[in-house]
This record gives sequence, C-alpha cells and structure tokens, in this order.
Amino acid sequence: MDLVIRNAYIYDGSGMPGYRGEIGVRGGRIARVGRVPERGAREIDAGGLAAAPGFIDPHTHYDAQLCWDGQARPSLEHGVTTVVTGNCSLTLAPLREQQRDRLCRMFRQIEDLPMAAFEDGIDWIWETFDDYLKAVEPKLSINLAPLVGHSAIRMWVMGEEAFEREANETEIVEMQRILAECLVAGASGLSTSYVDVDDSWRPVPSRFAGHEEIRALARTLGEVGHGVLQIVPEFYDTSLMLSRVDMLAELSLEFGIPTTLSPLFESAQTPELVGAVLARVQEWSELGARVWPQVQTRPIDINFTLRERNFMLLAMPTWFEVLNLPTKEEKIARYRDPETRAKLVAEVAPAGASFLGNRVADAFVRGVALERNAPLLGRTLREIAEERGTTPAEAMIDLALEEDLETEFKNGGLLHTDPEIVGEMLANDYVLIGASDAGAHVQAFATNGDTGYLFSKFVRETGALSMPAAIRKITHDTASAWGLRDRGLLHPGYGADIVLFDPERIARDEEIGVRDLPGDGYRYIRKALGVETVIVNGEVAYSASEGYSDSTSGELVTLQTPGAA
Repeated sequence: MDLVIRNAYIYDGSGMPGYRGEIGVRGGRIARVGRVPERGAREIDAGGLAAAPGFIDPHTHYDAQLCWDGQARPSLEHGVTTVVTGNCSLTLAPLREQQRDRLCRMFRQIEDLPMAAFEDGIDWIWETFDDYLKAVEPKLSINLAPLVGHSAIRMWVMGEEAFEREANETEIVEMQRILAECLVAGASGLSTSYVDVDDSWRPVPSRFAGHEEIRALARTLGEVGHGVLQIVPEFYDTSLMLSRVDMLAELSLEFGIPTTLSPLFESAQTPELVGAVLARVQEWSELGARVWPQVQTRPIDINFTLRERNFMLLAMPTWFEVLNLPTKEEKIARYRDPETRAKLVAEVAPAGASFLGNRVADAFVRGVALERNAPLLGRTLREIAEERGTTPAEAMIDLALEEDLETEFKNGGLLHTDPEIVGEMLANDYVLIGASDAGAHVQAFATNGDTGYLFSKFVRETGALSMPAAIRKITHDTASAWGLRDRGLLHPGYGADIVLFDPERIARDEEIGVRDLPGDGYRYIRKALGVETVIVNGEVAYSASEGYSDSTSGELVTLQTPGAA
C-alpha cells in the first residue's frame, strides 16, 4: 500500500453507523477498508479520529483564486476535497481577450472580489474553457468539478449584444456547440442566473435568455450525457421560486438531467417560502424529476467598512459612486463634502423608514483603529447615534472618518437565523448542503467553514442530524446528485479523498481579516478547528501539525449523469 490509515473510526459516507477500522490506499484510490494486513509506504495512526470521505462543496467561486492558489485556502483545511466552481453564470472561460475586463468587472460586482486580485493574480494564457482547465489543473491540491457560465458563453457568441437581447436561432445553435465543447473538456454542467447584475447595475447576459435558449442548452447537457444545470433563482419571492422549480423539473424530465437551485434561505420576510419550495420539489421528485435546492448551514452576517466596496450600501447611487472611487483619499474627500454627505444620509433613510435604514441602525462596531474608541465595540449605530444626537448613517460616516475609514461594522443575522428551521432544511432528503459561495464576498464575510459549522451547530448542539447523516449529506449525497462517479464514499475503487477529524472538536474558528490576496487584497477567512489531516487522491494535502503540503494531487473529477448507462 502507498498509504495505510490505522486506528480510525470510519464513517464511509453511506449514512451507515461508524466503525473502527483501517483504510488502505494504492495509486490514489482506496484499495481496502476495514482490515488492512499489508504495510504502507506511509502509515498514519488516526488515534481514534473519525475518518470520512472528503467533503464536497457544490457552490463556490474559486475560478480566479485557483489561478494563484491551487489549494483553495482555507476550504481545504476544513476538509473540502472537491469544489464546484463556475456558479451563477460566471466563469473565466470561454472568454475572448477583448472581453476580459468586462467580465472581471462583472465578476467583481457580483462576487465581491477586489479588482487587484484579477489584475495581479491571473496570467491570462487562455480563451477557451479547455485551455483554462489546462492552465489551472497542474496547480491543484484540491479536486475540481467546474461548471461553465451561461453569461460567459453568451458573451463569446454574441459579444456586447449578450447584454441587450435574446439570442436568435443561429446564435443558440452556436451556444450549444460551445457548451458541448466545454463539457467534453471537463465542465460539470452549466450555470445561469435570474437575479445578478453587472457593474452598471444592468442584468447579466444570462438574464436576457429566452426559455427556448435554456431548453436548447439543457438538451445539449442531456445529449452529451453528463452535466448539471445550476440556477440562481429569485430567492426573495415565493411565487417566482416555485416557477423556477417547475421549470427545472420540466427540463429534468424532458432531457434526463439533474438540476439544482441555490440558494434557498430561511427568512422572516418570506416565512412561507421554504415549506412551499420543499413541498413542490418533493412533488416533482416523486414524478421522476431531479431538482436539488442547495441550503447553506450558517446565518448571513455582513461585515463592511466605508473603505471597501460592500453590498450593504452599493445598491444606492451615491454610495455606489463613492465606494467605487479608486483611492481612499478620494472617498474621504467625498464623505467630507457636505453635498455628497447629505445625499448619502438621505439614501440610507432614517431607521424605521426603510429596511436598509434599520439594517444600518442595527449594525454594530466590530473593529476600531483607535484605542479611545474601544468602548464602542459591540455597540449599535442606533445606540451611538442616540448618544451623539445624530442619525445612524451620520454616526457611521463620522466614526469612519475619525478612523481613516478603518472602522469595521457588522450586521448580524440578516437571513437563515432560525436554527430549528435551518436544521430541518439541512436534514431534508430533498436538500443538498451547499450554497457556501466560498471564494466570493470575501470583503463581506468568511465563506468557508460551513462544514465545521454543520457539525458543531447541527450535530453536536441541536442534534438535527446524526454524525453519519451529516457526513452523507456533504459526501455521497452531493456526489450522487452531481454525477461524481468515484467520489463521496470510502469504498474500494473510489478516489482516496479522506478527512480525519475529531467529532467533538470539528468547527469553524473565529472570523478574521487578512491581506493575502494578490495586490495586497483584504478578505475575511475562518480557520478550521478539529480537522487533523486532509488527503486528496492518496496524498496528504493538509495536516493540523504541519499545515499545507506542496502536494498537487488534485484533479478534474470524472462525471456521469446519475442514472446514465
């Protein structure tokens, strides 16, 4: 054996109870599970730790990060061994050279990544999807199952007119040809969006597609024989969400493809939405359709400063203008300008007059730059404004200016806040655990650690899922739905993606800010707790004692449409 893990408590991903045993690995594949009499070139004594299949994250935006970081830090240390990129209609390929700036600005707007990361972190040596994969695959420490973005395909075929109109019949046929090429090259499916906007607040190209275009592309997925259709639905509106479930179900039945929609949130604003969507999904599933809502584990908490772009405030024209200024000095000048300041305050509106006004008022001070302001930590802008005889918006601007725009604010519990409802959603047989958005929104919150939070909150604390069920949810269930034919189980012949962790400690650490993106870019991350060793295709990619290794054992995973011969 190349590797033998001994003295482990094995959860094989099937949902069956765990048992004490050994795992033997040869040639990057699992060779034996249970008792392994052979010696290994390398042996790991697990010391009673849990051994599980590597976790699968079906909704990430690591498309850019994988260009400079093939380990997808810090997802790998959380036990994630396979990531699905290219969600929400966005990919870095296929993309013509003259379209790069346009797509990067759109990507930045939607996924909240600093532009410097694209400018300093990407060596553009591709246009086609195949060449993009050839550029990133040699660097991978993590497995990759990339979707191809509908907006990118439309831009390739239609140019700027992709942002303006429906495609004609000739253009649709060409999109089908490009999609088929991408699928053959290694794409795991197609992503599209019904909600996103570009950097000018115009709909992204995928939103201009007529239904016949969507049907044609779904037909191509079915004809090629593998590939998921992923959509971002109107998750804020129950009737629109139900219409998207119906649409996906009909496409699934007509073309024999799996489909997924993400995200599905629990929200006080739409209390009926979750139950209605899950009931509709079950109805269609009983008729043979495969429609998988993706549900994330954590509540939505938003960090923001007045230094960086943030989607708490970007939806308003004056805030959009100021936050997009290139330098901090220019922003400070505009915040100090009386005319601009009056517009900024008016757009937020007083607390009680608008949803956003209340959100700003309820934001609290998360971090301060000046020691004298330490007493403000944890206090809301509403409280600070009342003390100062001003409005929450003015208090926010004043404090930020006092600290050279370094003050950090936080809005807690915007969505997905009821652990009882969320636990029931995560345990639902018709739900995939996903929608993490890892690699995106990095200046607003840490999009990693959802797996650790699943175990700490919903296994240990609330008991919504058992340990075997939680592991199955983020391994075998996802692999089966996606068509990852040799992932998600600790069975002989499967890829040797293995996580060793302490069931009593696995969790996500506190959220911290770091400057580790190209161009000195700032982001929030969470380190892993309780994850001891992460193995990808038989090689140790991360260990708690030694950190990240220099392994590049990650690979493009093999796909097959579930149920296909």
